[in-house]
Amino acid sequence: MVLSSVSFFIICIIIYYSFRVNIKVVKKLLIQLQHVCNELRDKNEIVIIEKYGYIAKCYTVALTVTGICTVSIIIQLLTLSDDVPSTNVTRPRRMQLVTEYFVDQEKYFFLILLHTNTAVCIGLTAMIATGTMFIAYFKFICGMFKISSYRIERAVKINILQNITLKNKTLRSEDLISAVDIHRQAIQLSKQFVSKFVIMFFCLAYVFVIALCFNFVRIFQIVCTKQAATKIILPILCASINILYLFISNYLGQNLTDYNNCVFDTVYRVEWYVTPLHIQRIILFLLLKGAKNYTLNIGFFTPSLECFAMLVKASVSYFTVVLSTQ
Repeated sequence: MVLSSVSFFIICIIIYYSFRVNIKVVKKLLIQLQHVCNELRDKNEIVIIEKYGYIAKCYTVALTVTGICTVSIIIQLLTLSDDVPSTNVTRPRRMQLVTEYFVDQEKYFFLILLHTNTAVCIGLTAMIATGTMFIAYFKFICGMFKISSYRIERAVKINILQNITLKNKTLRSEDLISAVDIHRQAIQLSKQFVSKFVIMFFCLAYVFVIALCFNFVRIFQIVCTKQAATKIILPILCASINILYLFISNYLGQNLTDYNNCVFDTVYRVEWYVTPLHIQRIILFLLLKGAKNYTLNIGFFTPSLECFAMLVKASVSYFTVVLSTQ
C-alpha cells in the first residue's frame, strides 16, 4: 500500500531534480535547436518543421488536459474517507493515499489533505511540463530528419546530366552536403540531450518497473478482498500514468530510429546511379553510414517499442513473484 503511493512521488522527484540540475544545458540545447530552425529558407522545409511543431503542440494540449482531469480525480479521491462508516460510530478519518506524518493525523487531517493535494499537483505538473518538452524537442529533431530526406530528393531529382558546369557542379554538391549537415545536426542534438539525462532515464526505468509491480499488487489485493470500488481507482490511475509515460518515452526513441532509417531509404530510393560521379561518391558514404541503425542508448536500455514491452513484461514478472511470496 505504501510503495504503490510512494513510487509515484519518487518518479516526480527524479524528473524534477534532473531538470533542475541541467536547466542551463536544456536552455542551451533549445537555443541550438531554435538556431537550426531559423536558418531554414526553403518554403517546403519551413512547412515541414511547422508541421512537427504543430504535432508537438497537439501532444502538449492533450497531455495537459489529461493531467488536469487526473488531478481533479485524484483530489476527489483523496477527500473521500478510507472507511465509510455504516453505523453511527465515529471512525478516524484516513485518506486513501497511505502516508505517514509525525503528528496527530486526525487533528490535522485537513492540513495533511492540503499538503498531499499540493504534492500531487506539483508532481503531475513537473511530469507534464518536462514530458511535453521532451516530446517537442524530439519531434523537431524528427522534422530535421524529414528535411534531410527532402534535401536529398531535391538534390538528385534536378536534372544534373545536362549543362554541367563548374558552377552547377558546386551547387549540386552543396545541396547534398546541406542534407548531410542537417542530418548530422539532428543526431548530434539528440545525443547531447540524452547524454545529460542518461542517469535520469536509467533510474526512471527501474522505478517505473517497481511502481507498476506494486500498483498491480495493490489492484489485485483490492479485487480479491472485495473492498470498496473507490479504492481501486487510485492504483489504476497510478499504473496508467506509469504505462503512458513509459510508452511515450519509448515511442519517441522508436520515432527517431524510424525517421533516421527514412533518410537512408530515401537515398536507396532515388536514382542516385544516374548522377555524376562526384555526387555518387557523397551518396556512397551515406549508404555506408545507413548500414548501421541509429539508436539512443540509455545504459542497458534502448528506447523502442520493444523496450516498452520488455519493461511492462518485467513488471508483470515481478508482480507474480510478489504474489507467490504471500
